[in-house]
Amino acid sequence: MGVIEGEHASHRPGGSDELMDVRAYEPGDEARLIEWKTSARQGRPMVVRRERLVTSRVWMLLDVGREMTGACESGERAFEVAANALRMFAALSLRRSDDLSLVFSDAASITRVPFNGGFAQFERTLDRALERDWDHGRNIDALLAYARRIKDRQALIVLATDEHALGEDQLKAIRLIARTHPIVLIDVATVNPFSAARRAAVLDGMGARRLPAFLADARAAAEVDTHRAYMAAALERELAHAGGHMIHAASSEAMFDAFVRLVSRAIAGVTPGRPRTGSGPNPTGGAA
Repeated sequence: MGVIEGEHASHRPGGSDELMDVRAYEPGDEARLIEWKTSARQGRPMVVRRERLVTSRVWMLLDVGREMTGACESGERAFEVAANALRMFAALSLRRSDDLSLVFSDAASITRVPFNGGFAQFERTLDRALERDWDHGRNIDALLAYARRIKDRQALIVLATDEHALGEDQLKAIRLIARTHPIVLIDVATVNPFSAARRAAVLDGMGARRLPAFLADARAAAEVDTHRAYMAAALERELAHAGGHMIHAASSEAMFDAFVRLVSRAIAGVTPGRPRTGSGPNPTGGAA
């Protein structure tokens, strides 16, 4: 996770950066921590402890406008897929002892929920926040303005919304955020209303009305899919150019797969002995 977190020294062991100490191997130590060259010189197994690079804080910003109640191809609602994506980031960040803050925004309010505890407590906090009436529309501009006011430039910002929320004005705001913070956009794809393969119980996110079956049309569905794919690719290019990352998926399962690919590419780019993917400095400003 380090390459997309905006790293800094933690003065805590468990990483691969500066050497903290060397000691004799003890039962229960992980084999990967053995320093073989030092062990050969000492004539016995020796373990090294290196400093862990972390970020001080992770800000998770979730769009909770009623548009996020729209359905996805999996039958899940958009906010459920977005929330599961945040759980993935929280699971890794909490293992690294990062501080988490949750921010929920709709047209009526912006609510920050400082968080202390483990992953189980994080899930309870998130679930309670999502037990809402979903009466208000989204206010993505207010959420982006909040992100721009976060002063800690080492903090990772994870912004979760759906694929319909961001226009050109919002992209400009994201570019400004990406100049000062590492940012990951969770972009949830909702169901194509014209697709004949969609589930029968698909609801309109704005009015909670069931979409009628007569809307199914193969030609219209293909046009919508093409347009959405183009917009998603354009958004990903914009984020990459600004130094950010995007995870785009239509289900929690696909979101997990995309998350693993993102982290795997990041690890492959900085693992000792492997060539970097791309050139130049780390786009997030973190240590390589």
